Amino acid sequence: MVFSPSNRKALALLALVFVLGVALGAVGHSIADRRVLGARTQTLAQTRPNPPRAVARLTGELNLTPNQQKQLSAILMDMQHRFDAVHQQVNPQFEQIREQGHDQIRQILTPEQRPKFEDFLTRVAEERRRRATNPNRQ
Repeated sequence: MVFSPSNRKALALLALVFVLGVALGAVGHSIADRRVLGARTQTLAQTRPNPPRAVARLTGELNLTPNQQKQLSAILMDMQHRFDAVHQQVNPQFEQIREQGHDQIRQILTPEQRPKFEDFLTRVAEERRRRATNPNRQ
């Protein structure tokens, strides 16, 4: 089958619209995962300080002395330990709130929607586990 130049342009435009639709759909799905259903976008590993990286970065930015680098490392390690302690205290409450919210959502869904929601929750939980084990990958 031979396409005229105008038909080729129309097909190219159609393909472009399709690709953009897929991209926008993926972005929308990601936003829904994070905002509508409350999936955490940052894990503990992403939010707590990384002392060696922070020391290196600040040394470059501020021209820190070796003594300042040592003090900064100790400060950041202390912050990390304190963040971990707080996280251990409040994480069960976050999990309880998440489960209560999921239970409320289940109550408003139809029997046909519930299995799809459970599949969705499984995917979100797997993504959360993946990010927790590899915090540099988004």
